[in-house]
Amino acid sequence: MNIILLGPPGAGKGTQASRLVEQRGMVQLSTGDMLRAAVKAGTPVGLQAKALMESGALVPDEVVSGIIGEALDALAPETGVIFDGYPRTEAQAHSLDTILSDRSRTLDHVIELEVDEDALVERITGRFTCGTCGAGYHDLFHKPKVENTCDKCGGHEFKRRPDDNEDTVRTRMAEYRAKTAPILPIYEARAIVSRVDGMADMGDVSASIAAILDGEPA
Repeated sequence: MNIILLGPPGAGKGTQASRLVEQRGMVQLSTGDMLRAAVKAGTPVGLQAKALMESGALVPDEVVSGIIGEALDALAPETGVIFDGYPRTEAQAHSLDTILSDRSRTLDHVIELEVDEDALVERITGRFTCGTCGAGYHDLFHKPKVENTCDKCGGHEFKRRPDDNEDTVRTRMAEYRAKTAPILPIYEARAIVSRVDGMADMGDVSASIAAILDGEPA
């Protein structure tokens, strides 16, 4: 099974992809990770990407497509794949069709985690982590049991990501909508788009995605 998982930063896409990898043996193909891996491995496409990146140029669609093709060729045909961060444009969506078709694969589902923007701002801006062990907390939803003391390691230093602020979150949301708007109609026309409430409990989100993949009625 081959799926695209969509959702703005903070929607829980990474968590759900990790669960699918763990529970179903699927492989998550993140274009950013694949690009870095191809450059490090020195593959033909990786070398091409490295030269472009070092010159400050954007990596064109055909190079990204080549990297995805290389990644798929390294997998057993029956291995399910989660596409993360690709496609982002109409041209990339058509490229993905070709890449899959050339390998006798089809795109089975496009699943979008829907979020409420104001609630997402609250979710992201409240996040902080232990500066010692990295354990995650939240101002409202998951405070340390003892104030200013990490539950896990007892540390007292906490930190927040500088980009976890309202302006940045709303900018990310706007960028996400701009990027996904062109590709969703392509997949809606094929009746393979499903939407899940990304603001629900993580377990409920996982259950909803599992029901979609297993073909259970909504």
